[in-house]
Amino acid sequence: MKTINKENIILASGSPRRKELMIQAGIDFKIHVADIDESKVDPGMAPENYVGLLSKTKAQAVAVNYPDAWTIGADTIVAVDDTILGKPTGHRQAVAMLSRLSNREHNVFTAFTITRPDADDVVTRFVNTRVRFKALSNDEINWYADTKEPYDKAGGYGIQGIGAFLVKEISGSYTNVVGLPVCELIDALMYLGAISFKEEK
Repeated sequence: MKTINKENIILASGSPRRKELMIQAGIDFKIHVADIDESKVDPGMAPENYVGLLSKTKAQAVAVNYPDAWTIGADTIVAVDDTILGKPTGHRQAVAMLSRLSNREHNVFTAFTITRPDADDVVTRFVNTRVRFKALSNDEINWYADTKEPYDKAGGYGIQGIGAFLVKEISGSYTNVVGLPVCELIDALMYLGAISFKEEK
């Protein structure tokens, strides 16, 4: 695929969904998963501050290894009533989360940070998408929880997978809900000079 890179780019995430979105956008990149302890970040923080801090921590942890590249760190959370919902570890937690989200609106926050060790510019941006679930029956909730798709997803569902049937409507960026707001990311990478759509002559 034709690339839009002007400089080297590192993705500090092992998320297959972020990887796929970056590939679809025509970005050439390498993956180096950030090894940080997310439990040390206070979950009582405002959602946008929480994801912003985590994205910056991930990006900086990896960027030190790549002085000649831009490193992207990202984090996605689901919040309802200002409470952050993590990733369910099993069936019971998944059912509890899905029941809480049923027939109501929640917010999906993703923050990304782009940095490099020798750069003056460090960009951190966050995007909020409002998502409304349909009214879910107990049978639907239990069936979906049994697919095991919820277990590695913030809020216990994947809009790009089987969980698409849960979602009645969204307001905002779809790719943000998947895990990376591509429109905003492209704009930030262009601003930093990491990518360009201009043809070389």
